[in-house]
Amino acid sequence: MAKVAFLGLGVMGYPMAGHLQKAGHSVKVYNRTTAKAEAWVAEYGGTLGRSPRSAVEGADFVMSCVGNDDDLRAVCVGENGAFAGMSSGTVFVDHTTVSAKVTRELYDVAKDAGISLIDAPVSGGQAGAENGALSVMCGGDSDAFDRAEPIMAAYARICRRIGECGAGQMTKMCNQIAIAGAVQGLSEALHFAEKSGLDGEAVVEVISQGAAGSWQMANRFQTMLKDEFEHGFAVDWMRKDLGICLDAADENGASLPVTALVDQYYKDVQKMGGGRWDTSSLFKRLRKLG
Repeated sequence: MAKVAFLGLGVMGYPMAGHLQKAGHSVKVYNRTTAKAEAWVAEYGGTLGRSPRSAVEGADFVMSCVGNDDDLRAVCVGENGAFAGMSSGTVFVDHTTVSAKVTRELYDVAKDAGISLIDAPVSGGQAGAENGALSVMCGGDSDAFDRAEPIMAAYARICRRIGECGAGQMTKMCNQIAIAGAVQGLSEALHFAEKSGLDGEAVVEVISQGAAGSWQMANRFQTMLKDEFEHGFAVDWMRKDLGICLDAADENGASLPVTALVDQYYKDVQKMGGGRWDTSSLFKRLRKLG
């Protein structure tokens, strides 16, 4: 078993770190809000670090799951950052969804310190984190991935190295692009059913068994019809991710017309006060439009 530090105990990181502790690893946690870290230690055991640097000292592997590019830089660099406390040969695994730009920037900083960095964003939402069934898409050096993959297995349903540094983040962008279109399509289908006087549940029961079926349809249609949008990834975070997608597309020349349109629809949801609603709230926007 390994000595592991986990930085960031949000809705994803909290259960992910718990799976590591339950798997028998020795886990030390850090969270910007100390009370959250104290609650984690009370629930799972393990130990508490008062700064990223103190949390990672002596660790074989360091996992992070924070908010955005700036949050990641804050926990990695500086006098009290993780890199300052990590020994040469340690593997840093970042599960945050961030830009490939900041990933490559930090990869170079880590490499200069003898640290291996793996970008490993996840998909599966809070339920996937709690059930230990996340999809983990990774970029970085193959030898570092081979060392870290058995550790990530504590919370992964699938964990795969896609390519060099940044490849994990770019794969996560593919994931978010696909989800954006799928949720909008499902929202429009349910809206069309309602406007046609059809029973939405009956419609989904039939069409979900054919080519229209999807994870979003199977897991979200009932709550969408009930006007319940507190069940998953927040609109504010989705807009952050889609912004990364669109910025990357500007750089690589990809055409993302549907993604750009859905991003604006999510902006409408934010204006409705739905920044913390889950991404299926695109349906609520259509209902409001009539």
